[in-house]
Amino acid sequence: MELTQSYIYIGTSFIMGFAVAITICVWQWIKIRRNQKSLEGFLESEKLIKERFQKENKWLYDVKESTQNEYEQKIHELESLVKTMDEDIILLQRHNEHTENQLRETEALLKAKDPVVHTLKLKLLEANNTIARYKGKVPVQ
Repeated sequence: MELTQSYIYIGTSFIMGFAVAITICVWQWIKIRRNQKSLEGFLESEKLIKERFQKENKWLYDVKESTQNEYEQKIHELESLVKTMDEDIILLQRHNEHTENQLRETEALLKAKDPVVHTLKLKLLEANNTIARYKGKVPVQ
């Protein structure tokens, strides 16, 4: 009888130990599954963040490209404007030289005391100055 009781205790202890071991294993398995789902969710959110950053980078690159193209176009326009202005300055310098020559000629005529020619020269100078002003106001294309 004592042996049977010992076998019962041993069997019961074995079954209880087995049940406790299975419970611990199931609990650990549930814990691992929770961690796995948590990590999968974290990885999914990281993938979404990565995709968002890639889209933002592409958008920023496109904005940079379009802005750069705009600035390059404006630079070309301004270069052509500067070239036109340089040409206008050269024309004005030539016109000023021509006007100075005409003034010298007019002064020479004044010294010669010819009032009719002097009046005509002054009118010509006025007309040339008016033409130069109009040319300055009209945009060159």
